[in-house]
Amino acid sequence: MKNNGNKFLTNDILKSSIVEAFKKLNPKYMMKNPVMFVVEVGTVVAFLLTLMPNLFGNDGSGNIRIYNAAVTIILFITILFANFAESVAEGRGKAQADTLKKTRKDTMARLIDKDGNEKMISSSELKKGDVVLVNAGEVIPNDGEVIEGLASVDESAITGESAPVVRESGGDFASVTGGTTVVSDWLKIKITTNPGESFLDKMISLVEGASRQKTPNEIALNTVLVSLTLIFMIVLITLYPMANYTGVQIPVSTMIALLVCLIPTTIGGLLSAIGIAGMDRVTRFNVIAMSGKAVESCGDVDTMILDKTGTITYGNRLAADFIPVANIEKEELINFATLSSLKDDTPEGKSTVTLAKDMNCNVEKLEELAEGAEFIEFSAQTRMSGLDLTNGVKIRKGAFDSIKEYVRNLGGEIPSDLDEKVNEIAKLGGTPLVVVADNKIYGLIYLKDTVKPGLVERFERLREIGIKTIMCTGDNPLTAATIAKEAGVDGFIAECKPEDKIEAIKREQSEGKIVAMTGDGTNDAPALAQADVGLAMNSGTTSAKEAANMVDLDSDPTKILEVVEIGKQLLITRGALTTFSIANDVAKYFAIIPAIFTVAIPQMEMLDIMNLATPFSAVLSALIFNAIIIPCLIPLAMKGVKYRPMSAQKLLLRNVIVFGGGGVIVPFIGIKLIDLLIAPLLMIIGL
Repeated sequence: MKNNGNKFLTNDILKSSIVEAFKKLNPKYMMKNPVMFVVEVGTVVAFLLTLMPNLFGNDGSGNIRIYNAAVTIILFITILFANFAESVAEGRGKAQADTLKKTRKDTMARLIDKDGNEKMISSSELKKGDVVLVNAGEVIPNDGEVIEGLASVDESAITGESAPVVRESGGDFASVTGGTTVVSDWLKIKITTNPGESFLDKMISLVEGASRQKTPNEIALNTVLVSLTLIFMIVLITLYPMANYTGVQIPVSTMIALLVCLIPTTIGGLLSAIGIAGMDRVTRFNVIAMSGKAVESCGDVDTMILDKTGTITYGNRLAADFIPVANIEKEELINFATLSSLKDDTPEGKSTVTLAKDMNCNVEKLEELAEGAEFIEFSAQTRMSGLDLTNGVKIRKGAFDSIKEYVRNLGGEIPSDLDEKVNEIAKLGGTPLVVVADNKIYGLIYLKDTVKPGLVERFERLREIGIKTIMCTGDNPLTAATIAKEAGVDGFIAECKPEDKIEAIKREQSEGKIVAMTGDGTNDAPALAQADVGLAMNSGTTSAKEAANMVDLDSDPTKILEVVEIGKQLLITRGALTTFSIANDVAKYFAIIPAIFTVAIPQMEMLDIMNLATPFSAVLSALIFNAIIIPCLIPLAMKGVKYRPMSAQKLLLRNVIVFGGGGVIVPFIGIKLIDLLIAPLLMIIGL
């Protein structure tokens, strides 16, 4: 599923987009985009004027016929470019859908009936509630929940990641996706979807755009564009008799050209493409959005609810410090702690060795000392692990109570400050591992749930754009406060229960805020449903994925941070291109208005600051620029405006300066250059 290829336009997409651009000329389809529908109607009228120049009583000379034909062709190209922009966006989604369809296979499933007998049937015949057995090397036939067994599952067909993941019955890792492959062992799976309703089917439908509906912001902006179009149509209707009154006879094709240049055709042609491209960017990031509204809501997020474990911290407690007891030298403690961990492949063991290296411990020398030693694995009964050296020294590290009992059985003494230092670590939310060599306790390894690197900076970026972060954790308030301060979140909820998350979301929403959160378990489902943006992990339970409006195929809880930034980018792109579109109309006014009225009102010539050659070249230059600016902006609409964290005020100022100012300057330059190119040609044909 993951597509790291960022090639904007492939040959296949180009060909299909050109074909689709012509298909979309159907008036029934064009009416969905009122701005471009007005352009299409204008094209038809200009075409009729080309065939019958005196249709509305205008001059029917050969020259005006050529002018009408030029206007018709330019308007037609304008519509094609707008349709092409939308088709390119849809084509990228369809290309992804085709890749996913290759993944979908009609496999054979081993159905288990009520009597426990196996029956081979097609996966397309499976119904919700059926139980199937999937052995190593077999494809999981449909979405389901593991009810028995434990196995490694290759999900690369869906996520693009080659490393298998473990799926087992019970807990939050029981959900499996149809189309993935069991690598080892076996799984007994209860099917949770009917044919055609699987997660893969939904993904295909979403990326194809079949389920895409216009978002609230898109509808609102479309309403504004329609209103502007109506206003300019009224202006034009009143302008025509006013021109006649002043003795200016304006060709109808020029009036059409003026209307097309007045209405916001640029953003009208790109609006749909921007929305489709926003969903496409999220999908390419390996997140499936259940609707365009979900992506758009990401851009409006005010508050983010985050779980501590797995999101803010690694979840695995890692060694953070060595704390000696009594009069023991810290170097002695580090040496014995390292020896006990050299053959320990757990995160705790590996992090202990890493910490020792960071403290300049000579690990190579200790590895030589440990050659031939017997490794004692951790067990639930002993709650300790360690090493028996060849010289007879027995080193152990483990839980406080277990080590105390172990030392007493060997006749050793318990240091007087051991209890105090164990309690200090516990108060900080850490885990103390006691280190002992033979019957002598040397100190403690302080294990803590480590904050993921880079999160402080990312939370700072979110703070810059006005997003508040709240950490939820089951830890006590003291531990929660410590982690919250270290991570840089704005607030925390300690000893948090599932209902506390819902309460926190409702409290923020009651203040008019948009809330996002992540989750993977069944107990997260209510909160995911309540949140405006609920990002469920693909590794999570079916109920969590059904409750959320976005699913992360990589099951990375921190991805919510990037998803919010993609949503912001969608809104910024739409706002930037709208600003540019409205601003570049200014230059068109200075091109066409003077061209129309200068003959009757010589004073209007002072508005012709571009000094365009003739009235006809002025109108055609403005129209040509209006057409070619649409395909020029397609790459920006597809890739999005580069996102930079900043306040709303700074963002507005940047948009006004960069896209507003650019929208005014670029057309002046573009129209003048086009005029210089076409004016000689128009002189040859007598226009």
